[in-house]
Amino acid sequence: MTVASACSGRTQYLRFQLGGLEYGLDFSKVKELRVLKSLERFASEGEIISGVAVSRGVIMPIVDMRVAVDGARRAADPLTDVIILQLCNSVMGMVVDGVTDVVWLDAAEIESIPGAAAVDYLLGLGVCEGRRLILVDIDKLMSIRKAAPAGAVQAA
Repeated sequence: MTVASACSGRTQYLRFQLGGLEYGLDFSKVKELRVLKSLERFASEGEIISGVAVSRGVIMPIVDMRVAVDGARRAADPLTDVIILQLCNSVMGMVVDGVTDVVWLDAAEIESIPGAAAVDYLLGLGVCEGRRLILVDIDKLMSIRKAAPAGAVQAA
């Protein structure tokens, strides 16, 4: 792509796979890509938090989106990638089934998702090379907090 196409309203998205579907996130939020097995990990694992890792001297939580999507913890295979994200207020790693490529989309190539108006982290469906990918606002998605069970008291 040329600089002119980047300046004409097109946005670059990182395309990745998760749970058999293709997703895209704004490439400007990507700090680096790493293979899961290459990260130095420590600390205990939680339900979705896959521990804490160090990458280039930065300590960050690792969120296993595979668990968030299908609820089952899976062993990493050679294609399991970690997308290291620079979010508004933190750096974190996001485990996905695999990263596919980087694509450019403009507004005309993005459709609304039927019935998803109440979900503010879904930006729409991108259409690229005849394939659809679910576009997510990664800052909003990673800021979602799990609701407490009914009757539970949440700490302030």
